[in-house]
Amino acid sequence: VNSVSHILIGFMLAMVPVVFLINGFTKGEWLGAALFAVSIAVGLTPEMLPMIVTACLAKGSVALSKRKVVVKDINSIQNLGAMDILCTDKTGTLTQDKVVLEMHLNVEGEEDARVLCRAFLNSNYQTGLKNLMDVAVIERTHELRASGEIAEEDLTKYQKTDEIPFDFERRRMSVAVTNGKGKTLLITKGAVEEMLAVSAFAEVCGEVQPLTGELKRGVLARASALNEQGMRVLAIAQKRLAEGAEVSAADEAEMVLIGYLAFLDPPKETTAAAVARLHELGISVKILTGDNEKVTACICRKVGLAGEHILLGSDLENLNDAQLVAAAEKASVFAKLSPAQKERVVRVLREGGHTVGFMGDGINDAPAMRAADVGISVDTAVDIAKESAGVILLEKDLTVVADGVVEGRKTYANMMKYIKITASSNFGNMLSVLIASAFLPFLPMLSVQIILLNLVYDVSCTSLPWDNVEGESLSRPAVWESRSILRFMFCFGPVSSLFDILTYILLYFVLCPAAVGAPFAAADAAAQAQFAALFQTGWFVESIFTQSLVLHMLRGKRFPSARSHASLPVCLFTLGGIALLAAVPYTPVGAAFGLVPLPAVYFALLAAIVVGYIALTTLAKRLYVRKFGSLL
Repeated sequence: VNSVSHILIGFMLAMVPVVFLINGFTKGEWLGAALFAVSIAVGLTPEMLPMIVTACLAKGSVALSKRKVVVKDINSIQNLGAMDILCTDKTGTLTQDKVVLEMHLNVEGEEDARVLCRAFLNSNYQTGLKNLMDVAVIERTHELRASGEIAEEDLTKYQKTDEIPFDFERRRMSVAVTNGKGKTLLITKGAVEEMLAVSAFAEVCGEVQPLTGELKRGVLARASALNEQGMRVLAIAQKRLAEGAEVSAADEAEMVLIGYLAFLDPPKETTAAAVARLHELGISVKILTGDNEKVTACICRKVGLAGEHILLGSDLENLNDAQLVAAAEKASVFAKLSPAQKERVVRVLREGGHTVGFMGDGINDAPAMRAADVGISVDTAVDIAKESAGVILLEKDLTVVADGVVEGRKTYANMMKYIKITASSNFGNMLSVLIASAFLPFLPMLSVQIILLNLVYDVSCTSLPWDNVEGESLSRPAVWESRSILRFMFCFGPVSSLFDILTYILLYFVLCPAAVGAPFAAADAAAQAQFAALFQTGWFVESIFTQSLVLHMLRGKRFPSARSHASLPVCLFTLGGIALLAAVPYTPVGAAFGLVPLPAVYFALLAAIVVGYIALTTLAKRLYVRKFGSLL
């Protein structure tokens, strides 16, 4: 709204003084010239702009709610339609958001209930937000306890004494537990590489042995094989502590690796189709995750995402922002990222000229969501993620995002129809007024007539939020560009002026002299008044016809037809506006506005003018689309 207003204010500052001076000097009525100049300013102003923009956004918000999308920030709708890159986490977006613990293995790669018991103590006693893997560990443990494979005593004999919460730098979390008999353990769970870094020993065949290079390679190879199958792997380590000792991150050292857990979060059945649809809509999908790159690449392959170009968090540390922009545009997967690194990727993509959306639901996603053009979250997300989002999904599925993008583009397209068509139409009318003022001995239209014309046209445009949108407008990102308004105005405004001038010539030299019986210069005062009123009424009626019909011509790339036509509300409002203003000169209300009845022959001439106007507008539209690639 601001950018459109600035453009139109610039035109007002240029045109209004010129119109005032021309009419003042040529007509000699400075008060009338001042009123007419003010009416020109009003005529240039699309008064309904804030209301129609808001109505389009509100209509889009209602439409999105029916597609399981709740809009928190109404301005996010247009950004959703303009988005050309969607960054998203992997878990729950590409996958089913239902993590299952597939394996609990000791260091030798064998199923071991003791490893699961230690993992249970870590997941059950930690007081932070339990993630899906914690829930999977707890559920699996309860299943084995119910079947008798795990003894109740193994789970209840230990009580928590302290903990070291998870953070994205350490990528692990620890819980200290005691059995009340002098045995205190620090149990740590985390990413395999990070756990190997703090482990000096490994439990092999029931004995604690030094963690040799060979053992490390074996653990990494086993974890890598599981990753390539799409499983996420966490390692478990423990360490004896002194009774009653306070723990800190420094205690996570010289630990004993006892095994690892393998989790499976299979991709959703709808994800592959949703990714393909987003690509068809011109949106690149990029995965930003803290997870392992091999797991992420496996899932990406299953859902049709290219996983060849992968950037790791460690890679980002070696790139400046300019280098990262180039690398980020090529990469489709970013793995092992911290929250700050997610935010940085989103920020540099925006700085690279992209409109970026970020979809997430966790605490670690909040910075990236705030950095994005539109933050997308789900109703089951943590509070800080929902607070950071502009759009909330009632279903965590990329299909819902694609539906939201389509609605966002519909909203944008209908806003653009009003902004561009009205701006070009008003510009054409005012250009016509400027030309007429220089040559006519009277005002081409009275101030009150301009305002009435503008009012009825703008009211008819209030139906645009409910208009149909062509498929071409939905197939590409809807990016706002204020310069395109100027291009549109300068292309289609003069076309309107050309037929206004033709109308002037027919009215001034043919129709009005025939009606009053003499040219204007040779007529007496009464005949001159009738001449001027007839001329003003003729242009008034021609203006509502051309303004309203051009709305149908420029609302899409195609010529109005069964395949591309305005919605019923738009047809009713625009045709109603034409009928109203064409009929008003024959009523007492019209007389109050200085309008007079027109002879029947005028409408035959008007039909020819309208047909010519439609033909030339269609040609100009084709040339415009050929040059600039799109219309609105």
